[in-house]
Amino acid sequence: MRANTIRYQSFDDHAGARRASSRLATSLTLAAMSLGYGVVQLDVTIVNTALDAMGKTLGGGVAELQWVVSAYTIAFAAFILTAGALGDRIGAKRVFMAGFAIFTAASLACALSPNAVVLIAARLVQGLAAAILVPNSLALLNHAYADDRARGRAVAVWAAGASLALTAGPFVGGALITLVGWRAIFLVNLPIGLVGLWLSWRYATETTRARSREIDLPGQLAAIGALGALAGAIIEGGALGWGHPAVLFAFASALVLAVLFVGRERRAVQPMLPLSLFGHRLFTLTTIVGLLVNVAIYGLIFVLSLYFQRINGLSAWWTGLAFVPMMGAVLPVNLLAPVLAERIGACPTIVAGACISALGCLGLLWIEADTHYLMICGQMIAISGGLGLLVPPLTSTLLGSVEKARSGIAAGVLNATRQTGSVLGVALFGALVASEGAFMAGLHASLAVSAAVLLLAAAVIGIGAPSRG
Repeated sequence: MRANTIRYQSFDDHAGARRASSRLATSLTLAAMSLGYGVVQLDVTIVNTALDAMGKTLGGGVAELQWVVSAYTIAFAAFILTAGALGDRIGAKRVFMAGFAIFTAASLACALSPNAVVLIAARLVQGLAAAILVPNSLALLNHAYADDRARGRAVAVWAAGASLALTAGPFVGGALITLVGWRAIFLVNLPIGLVGLWLSWRYATETTRARSREIDLPGQLAAIGALGALAGAIIEGGALGWGHPAVLFAFASALVLAVLFVGRERRAVQPMLPLSLFGHRLFTLTTIVGLLVNVAIYGLIFVLSLYFQRINGLSAWWTGLAFVPMMGAVLPVNLLAPVLAERIGACPTIVAGACISALGCLGLLWIEADTHYLMICGQMIAISGGLGLLVPPLTSTLLGSVEKARSGIAAGVLNATRQTGSVLGVALFGALVASEGAFMAGLHASLAVSAAVLLLAAAVIGIGAPSRG
């Protein structure tokens, strides 16, 4: 009897140890996925504080700095849908680890870049790796957490970590640039990448491979070409003039490639962008709003970074500090947004967020070269607070507009569309301030355009959505 009791106790001890080990592995998988998404978001904002230092070291004007920012977001936007399909086909763990390795190597290449051309090329590779990391990190989390409630909490941690990285980017970037130099903002990714790779290899479990999942290579190439040509036309239009033959050719190429992309997606058996999704009214409206909001917000962040550094003469450190209240407003308002959406509805909350951001832009229209920071800090917080208010209900409304089986591809489309908006915003607003000696006029025009675009986004969802939305 005593022997049986000992055996049962031993079995229970082993079972308990296995459960504890499984929980640890799951938690460390979450840590690895959060590092993957966090480093992607960190590199969205950390680069803005380094723009002036990069320009002084590597040479070049506003157009080159636009390409440093846009190369990353072009690759991110264009490749994210295919990256998710690639993970489905050969395993999300394999693809995620490859993405982390590529991101880390590209970060080292960015840090060692001898000139602007090499830096832009390395940023392009970095953006491609970022596109690989985001959808596959979410797929691995989905695989690691079988319970819906536990999965929901894990995704909240994953998203909160990314928001924290986005917020910390300007501050961390400013500190690193001041203490070490602008190359350090890329070197900081190396330890993050190595830790993330080890945790992923050691604790993440591979997903089931779907060999039947096809990769839409023609559609992918057309998407990259169309987005790159459009961004190039807008960026170089500000530098060369809108009637320059190269700019006109780029616009024409973007149009042709966009038509080819749509035609390909209509015919493909497994398209990277299922056009049938746009048959859902709310899906179409929220996608448009995501595009417009990112055009307005991220283009404005780019020109405000240049304003603080080139017009106000602030160091990278003080520029980073200047953005902390703006970025810091996003996370707490993110947490408030679902509560407000439950009380007044998701679509009215999106409208309110867009209008608050638009009012912040309008409140900055009188900004001048010598305007004191405290006189514009409140408007900057309003701009980012509005963004924080609208993103959670925007995402949930889009996901709720399609059947659950297609929620992954729907989320991918929203991410791709928002990144496209970021590309176009930086290209457009950078072109407005690129003219020599006309920066402030370009900044005022950027603020007016941002306000108009945000109000258009509010009108799209406010008027177009069903009354029950």
